[in-house]
Amino acid sequence: MKDQKYKRSKYDHCVYLPRLEDGSYIYLLLYVDDMLIAAKSEVEIDRLKAQLSKEFEMKDLGEAKKILSMEINRDREREKLWLSQKQYLQKVLQRFGIHKDTKPVSTPLAPHLKLSSHLSPTTNEEREYMAKVPYANAVGSLMYAMVCTRPDISQDVSVVSRYMHDPGKGHWQVVRWILWYLQNVEPSGVQALKNPNPLKDVEGLAVLAVAELS
Repeated sequence: MKDQKYKRSKYDHCVYLPRLEDGSYIYLLLYVDDMLIAAKSEVEIDRLKAQLSKEFEMKDLGEAKKILSMEINRDREREKLWLSQKQYLQKVLQRFGIHKDTKPVSTPLAPHLKLSSHLSPTTNEEREYMAKVPYANAVGSLMYAMVCTRPDISQDVSVVSRYMHDPGKGHWQVVRWILWYLQNVEPSGVQALKNPNPLKDVEGLAVLAVAELS
């Protein structure tokens, strides 16, 4: 792509963008074999698709509805876009035994849940128990949701991730609490609003690039 005058964004190395003659940009978002193209001009989008199809075999899936476990929802009349992970989170909750009849909680971390290294296992029995607990997998799944669409759990995931090397039952209780919270609180997702000049303040952020897709 660099041969075609596309430059890699310094904010996200999965984003490539050239400046078009009219001053606007076309965004090419690449991650392994997943791809998004975003621009104000459908003509430019079609031109890039034709160019890429000459270079390698690709399948045009039409308007983007999902990428990397994130659903893309649009309201064109109000010029708004949302990214959500409803299906991903449902799978995560099922994987770690959180069901619909689980007790509801309204905050990602309760005040009475205090974490410290003192909660790490101190007996062989505790260590054997925690060896069977998928603590790292659960925290990793929460991290992906946090980065993509759930900034509301950022602080709490940061806290539980500190004990990845030696988690105890108390740490696992907090991880499950965060999962209970995700079961009970389901926001519409991360919302992106149209910016008449998105590159004035931020260049090439993926969420803005997707927001420009028309």
